[in-house]
Amino acid sequence: MIARAAFIQQIEDRTICGSIANGFDLISDYTGAKCYLVARYDHYSDRHHDFVLTSNWPFDLVRNLGAGLVDAQARTSEVSRCLHAFEPLFQDVDGVAVNLPENLSPRVCLVPYNVGKVRLLMALLFEKDAFVSHDRIRDAALAASYHAVHFTEITTTSDSLSDLTDREVECLSWIGEGKTSDEIALIIGISRNTVNNYITSIMNKTGAKTRSEAVAFAVRQRII
Repeated sequence: MIARAAFIQQIEDRTICGSIANGFDLISDYTGAKCYLVARYDHYSDRHHDFVLTSNWPFDLVRNLGAGLVDAQARTSEVSRCLHAFEPLFQDVDGVAVNLPENLSPRVCLVPYNVGKVRLLMALLFEKDAFVSHDRIRDAALAASYHAVHFTEITTTSDSLSDLTDREVECLSWIGEGKTSDEIALIIGISRNTVNNYITSIMNKTGAKTRSEAVAFAVRQRII
């Protein structure tokens, strides 16, 4: 395996004059993984964006396994995301409709991390019975964050949040105050159905699954 000092120097060199894939090839080698996939799970709910950024997984793995992993990560709570940032999580892929190469372990290593407001997930596949170093995986996650920040195609955030209308922001603010749809309708002076239509639009634009998550997104973006 690559020594830590050499890895740090090489990732810097590849970041300055390389490509996204070259950097993640090195990161994968450093951990001892045979395959990697890097995805934006904050883009997963928006079908207008490609959520997979780079991968050397076989196409069938990306299609059948990658989407499920990213979707599961996108559904986790904000607290859980913060607690597990840069920490490796292992998940069995048994029972998933995917044919893994015989030499690969059916356990995938998931490493969530952030680059500014962007939510990223690195998924690693190792050979069967391979020694997996958690310290190396954490090093790799930090290196992945450093590497990714230099590429605008990764760090560019969606414009959907800035597309919220004044009325949608107003509704979102009242949701943050704990108000129900009926209460918001009474406060603003519109119908309950109209409030719910605004909320549906907010969910679509932010990619949030719940009202609380939509409020959390808006707070992070300093919209409310």
